[in-house]
Amino acid sequence: MITAGIDMGSATIKAVILNDGKIVGRSMIETGKEKEELAQQALDEALEKAKLSKGDVEHIGVTGVGYKRIPFADKQTTIVGADAKGALWLYPSVRTVVDVGAEEGRAIKCAPDGKVVDFMINEKCAAGAGTFTEAMSRAIEVNLEEFAKLSLESTKSIPLNAQCAVFAESEVVGLIHAKTSKADISRAVHDAIAARLASMTRTVGLEKDVLLIGGVARNVGLVDSLTRDFGTEVTIPEDPEFVGALGAALVAAE
Repeated sequence: MITAGIDMGSATIKAVILNDGKIVGRSMIETGKEKEELAQQALDEALEKAKLSKGDVEHIGVTGVGYKRIPFADKQTTIVGADAKGALWLYPSVRTVVDVGAEEGRAIKCAPDGKVVDFMINEKCAAGAGTFTEAMSRAIEVNLEEFAKLSLESTKSIPLNAQCAVFAESEVVGLIHAKTSKADISRAVHDAIAARLASMTRTVGLEKDVLLIGGVARNVGLVDSLTRDFGTEVTIPEDPEFVGALGAALVAAE
């Protein structure tokens, strides 16, 4: 059976093609206002890479932001359900999934069969998501990759007390004026994000193994901060952005 999964992220749209349980194509494009057209574009690009046509696809699953407004998809699932499904398919031993995207973070506790036991979403404040790190990297005038790596050079823990991204940014500006090193500022930002995510995760129940997914999983500074806060190893899949789309494709195959 050939199925497709589409994840409508707030920053990017991802598509995955499955052929009898094997990933044969995928694509990722930046999102925009024309959601349906962009979702179709992502699907077309993934099909092209798989050397398939839309007529070959038996079912199309969709998840993410505004997933109910994609008319050509015949299977719908929440991003929490898609994350859990994709995570357990990749790593059957996973029991905790942390998904950090551009606008929000999610902590999910999974059962051995891939069903969601509990979850929590940080959707009211960007201080637990990727846009916050982007804003802070601009504040100290480095690119995002360098900002992440700088965190690993810090030997000092400086707490950011604000629970809101706006106020946290003000604290960072204060650190800049106080001549705090860029490395220490970077670690403070990543530690603050990790603390928010870890708090959500412990609320739903932190249980090994832990999988970190979403585009922010590529941020080495956040991975380091989360590992220290959790006190346990955090697994990162090879392509952390595509786990939700994979989950949607798996739901479509059911």
